[in-house]
Amino acid sequence: MTRKYFGTDGIRGKANEGKMTAELAMRVGMAAGRYFTRGDHQHRVVIGKDTRLSGYLLEPALTSGFISMGMDVVLLGPMPTPAVAMLTRSLRSDLGVMLSASHNPFYDNGIKLFGPDGNKLSDEIEEELERRMDNGYNKHLVPSEDLGRAQRLHNAVGRYIEFAKNTFPKNLRLDGLKVVLDCANGAAYRTAPSVLWELGAEVVVIGATPNGTNINDNFGSTKPEALRIKVIEEGADIGIALDGDADRLIICDETGLIIDGDQLMATIATNWHEEGKLEGGALVATLMSNLGLEKHMKSLGLELERTNVGDRYVVAAMQKLGCNVGGEQSGHIVLSDFNTTGDGLVAALQVLAVLVEKGRPASNLFKLFEPYPQLLKNVRYNEATDPLADDHVIQAISDGENSLNGNGRVVIRKSGTEPLIRVMVEGDNDTLIENVASDIVSSVEATIRSV
Repeated sequence: MTRKYFGTDGIRGKANEGKMTAELAMRVGMAAGRYFTRGDHQHRVVIGKDTRLSGYLLEPALTSGFISMGMDVVLLGPMPTPAVAMLTRSLRSDLGVMLSASHNPFYDNGIKLFGPDGNKLSDEIEEELERRMDNGYNKHLVPSEDLGRAQRLHNAVGRYIEFAKNTFPKNLRLDGLKVVLDCANGAAYRTAPSVLWELGAEVVVIGATPNGTNINDNFGSTKPEALRIKVIEEGADIGIALDGDADRLIICDETGLIIDGDQLMATIATNWHEEGKLEGGALVATLMSNLGLEKHMKSLGLELERTNVGDRYVVAAMQKLGCNVGGEQSGHIVLSDFNTTGDGLVAALQVLAVLVEKGRPASNLFKLFEPYPQLLKNVRYNEATDPLADDHVIQAISDGENSLNGNGRVVIRKSGTEPLIRVMVEGDNDTLIENVASDIVSSVEATIRSV
């Protein structure tokens, strides 16, 4: 089935136009409310959001849709995505919803859905919801006396703070550690600083004054320059940057060097392996993770299992293989001992635990492998076309792979959140990967122009 609304991470688009409207949100609420109404108990859905202005538009629309299907609604207010997943399970809810467009600018927003187990929905369920959204979503309205109710969970912040603190090793503290924390003016601006401070750290906070339009604006994990500058300025031991919904992170060592998700996954997996806590004999990552990470895992006698891009595919593979560490180069890190989805703060706490246990500078700890040169280029296209099906593009990709001669990789994919073709080339020769990437991009652009 061709997906009309859902991408790799829920529904996403520019707020109040196109598909990301109040009307669409209400239809999602009605379709999902009906789908997840099973049994004779009073059904409940948890709704969280980040700090985007458009959350005020979409939250009440979703609420109306669920209430019309007889579901009670628990409103969390601004909360990290992983907090929504956790609270969905904790509150025995039938469904969880997060309103966020993650690292995108404020004018975008998105709708992410979690099942009662706290996991993101499967492709099959999302396809069924799309069918219902377009066909008879309003055929099962409950009688007026069976309408749901809405209430705010006033201790939601405190619940998540305690949950996150309890993932940190009980025998450790962060006393004496100076941490710069960048909250991206996003969903973690209340929770993350409190967790680090209560565990003993001296916390210098930036990006924690959201105003509805400044989320991810020159702050956060995709724009870490402010973090890097502040770490050096403060003489901090480490810097941590979350993204707008706090399901991913990157770090900065004390010298200002940015450390990406591949190195952080290597750090956690290696440490857990040494402590006998790593399960499944492998780390699960996506096609985009660096070849250097794969070689590092093999040096430990472990495997790197790759999936399609998207943390829900990582989670599915982790469950299938019995692994408890997985994630993405972008900094989504899933630690299934603690949560069902990427959790930037919980992953940061595991990195901080290594820093405390080893007693060495961050610059000496978190670069475990030399990454292969990797080049990523994006080509914008009309979603009504499929440039990757063109024979000339297919041939260009094949020629590129042959040029690498087994010493690299070519990964071409459509973005699940934007109308972009992503061209990634990796190898041991900078000039060669630049030439391969340019040839493929040129072929894709020529195909787009010819349509």
